[in-house]
Amino acid sequence: MNHNLKKLIYPFYSILNNNSMVKKMKINFYKKNGKVPWSFGYLDYRFQEIEKNINDSSLLTKLKNGKLDAPFGYKLDERTIEYPWIFSRMSKDSKKMLDAGSTFNFKFVLEHEYIKSAHLNIYTFYPETPSFKSYKNVTYDYGDLRKMQYENESFDQVISQSTIEHIDMDNNIYGYDLEKIENVKLKSYEYLIAVKEMERVLKPKGNFLLTFPFGIFKNYGFFQQFDSEMVERITSYLAERGDVKTEYALYKKDTWQMAEEKDCLNSTSFNPHTGEDKGDDGAAHCRSVCLIQFTKA
Repeated sequence: MNHNLKKLIYPFYSILNNNSMVKKMKINFYKKNGKVPWSFGYLDYRFQEIEKNINDSSLLTKLKNGKLDAPFGYKLDERTIEYPWIFSRMSKDSKKMLDAGSTFNFKFVLEHEYIKSAHLNIYTFYPETPSFKSYKNVTYDYGDLRKMQYENESFDQVISQSTIEHIDMDNNIYGYDLEKIENVKLKSYEYLIAVKEMERVLKPKGNFLLTFPFGIFKNYGFFQQFDSEMVERITSYLAERGDVKTEYALYKKDTWQMAEEKDCLNSTSFNPHTGEDKGDDGAAHCRSVCLIQFTKA
């Protein structure tokens, strides 16, 4: 669906979808029907859980200490661990923040106390629906993460959640009218250009939080799953410019858990658009993610 059509139908869709009674009905249907990933009500349930988790101070404290109690995120995709991990590592006193990839473009995220106190620049390819331009502390900018228009050292904090794996991939699945990229099976290292750009616009002593799918390398068409060699290219670059901490989370036995790199090496991702690598473990998408925190020298 192209963006013009999305903009046309969104007002009607939004009124229906944001009705609390409709959401409750969809969530109840999803729960009663076995919590099947991507079935009717899945997204409503997922966002309900994410909102609850990023506002759970006890959970955020545990994650900050590298701990996570099971069960957590049953049959939910990696966003359910990425959001609270990011919020557990965020600097609360940032004056200017960059969302590189537009994963903060949700009302419940923008109204979180950590976000309201800062000015947030949301950076993505094209205008999205919905947008929250009425929020005085939110600015939307559009373009390629590999060549951002910002000056050096512009932001106190940069967040990029599961975005760099889509760079140089076929992103038309998201409704972008882009030149189709052939689904080659080789690795693309264009993501490094974006990482360097994010480091460039980060202020000294600034906080950079980066997440992406990890395991066996595989090109799924609209994203590539990173392996250890690809991660090492990121951490080597950043380590020369500040302090880097790398963590991992793994979906196993119906729960997300903090893990070691070695535990995640053989992970694959379920592609919900094609059914590829579905498995029988109830995984909704990626089975492991790499979580990087960088503090610029």
